[in-house]
Amino acid sequence: MEDILQRARDNGVGHMLCVSVTLETFPEIRMLAHDHANVFASVGVHPNEREGREPSVEDLTTLANDARVVAIGETGLDYYRSQGDMVWQQERFRRHIRAAKESGKPLIIHTREAAADTLRIMREEEAGDIGGVMHCFTESWEVARAALDLNFHISFSGIVTFLNADALREVAKQVPPDRLLIETDAPYLAPAPFRGKTNEPAFVKHVAECLAMLRATTLEGIAEHTTRNFFTLFKQAESLA
Repeated sequence: MEDILQRARDNGVGHMLCVSVTLETFPEIRMLAHDHANVFASVGVHPNEREGREPSVEDLTTLANDARVVAIGETGLDYYRSQGDMVWQQERFRRHIRAAKESGKPLIIHTREAAADTLRIMREEEAGDIGGVMHCFTESWEVARAALDLNFHISFSGIVTFLNADALREVAKQVPPDRLLIETDAPYLAPAPFRGKTNEPAFVKHVAECLAMLRATTLEGIAEHTTRNFFTLFKQAESLA
């Protein structure tokens, strides 16, 4: 882990958010955030997780009551890997939104082949009151615009560098600079030229370089905007940085 963090620093990555996907692994994430001043944590259960403990609103708010936990999630809907009656997934998503509003910490939202239901539930639960980020975004500009209207940021991963991602690159050109974020989604989705390898924080520089080219700006400009946006969204992290 120390080697991974050092490579991130060597590539200009100043701060990182380690995202929770199960309650069982959350203690390790929390410990990592407490052990490293530039690492923060979230708490949540990924929409595809079926084996572990099902989170209640109280579970999430209790675990979020930690200075190093700055967000609720990863949550959302995924109809690609899970099929059938998706009420269980939708109810889990609603509990995460309610926990975010109760704890005052923004959401990290995943959506895959479920954009209409994701946006509907965000509106019904008034997720815009707390805001958050549409993580690892792969949807259309129409979905991005709807999320922006709901007070959410849009985050791009290594997918934006893939050869077959022309439509996503067009979306990336249009996101307002004050709502733009970048990420790895490590250990998955390593950007070109590392596609197929294990992803890590150092590689996010290649996502930033791709966005700089698309948006006719500099790497430094993307770094400045995304760093500022990170601390604007995750306000608790700014007080600890």
